[in-house]
Amino acid sequence: MVYLQVLANGLTLGALYACLAVGFSLVWGVLNVINMLHGSMIILGGYLTYFAWLHWQVHPLVALLPVSALVFLLGWVLQAGLVNRLVHRPVLTTLTVTFGLDLVLYNAMNVLFDATPRRITLDLGTLALGDVVVAWDRILAFALALALTGLLYLVLRSSRAGRAIVAVRMDRDAAALMGIRIHRVYAMTFAIGAGLAGACGALMAMVFPVTTNLSGLLLDKAFVVCVIGGLGTVPGALVGGLVLGLVESFAGHWFGPQNAVLVGFLLMLGLLMTRPTGLLGRRGYE
Repeated sequence: MVYLQVLANGLTLGALYACLAVGFSLVWGVLNVINMLHGSMIILGGYLTYFAWLHWQVHPLVALLPVSALVFLLGWVLQAGLVNRLVHRPVLTTLTVTFGLDLVLYNAMNVLFDATPRRITLDLGTLALGDVVVAWDRILAFALALALTGLLYLVLRSSRAGRAIVAVRMDRDAAALMGIRIHRVYAMTFAIGAGLAGACGALMAMVFPVTTNLSGLLLDKAFVVCVIGGLGTVPGALVGGLVLGLVESFAGHWFGPQNAVLVGFLLMLGLLMTRPTGLLGRRGYE
């Protein structure tokens, strides 16, 4: 029965990984920009949620939408004001710019909040199903992470703005000829990725301590999920996140938690050598 507990832990972790990576994957797939700022945006969302809960007693589920909206606006301003000017430059240029912005945000959070780990403690109790015990805060985080990922999928498939984003991802030149304003789509996509990062940070603060020291690790996780699932697709991020969560959960049980991250990176390297498009990626897509 211990494996059912490991499975439950892996699914919970995997849903958070999917929510963590889906915005990163979308920005990379549509803009061809590797957003090095993504991990710090997740931590920013976690910090904002924590301090709203600590000082104003705002429940994290209530704070989720305002926090996501604030980080969404931050992403829109950064993309429209700076990244859009460089988006057609070589990928190394935009990577360097987002890396510099990450350093600014990372150090600003260290100055304003310091790097002390912080976690929201809700004391909601646990759900016991036989020998499997899962905390309710993890169940809520799991459900909301899946809901946010599914909501993005629906937006991309059914809304006018979502179809414009998909069109630009598939062929930006053809999309421009059809009257789609490419730079506006870029700004919207970057902002959606930032908003999802903020929402993910709010959910993570309910489950794990958040600190600026985790920003680099979270960015690494986003890379791994994109490689496993496939770049630029919501189903790819969902599958990649769940696979990585399950692999790390079982690897932690078998080889010790200190080796779980290593096994995840080994899986990424194996896929890069055997299936570089990922589990759900399309051959030939750049």
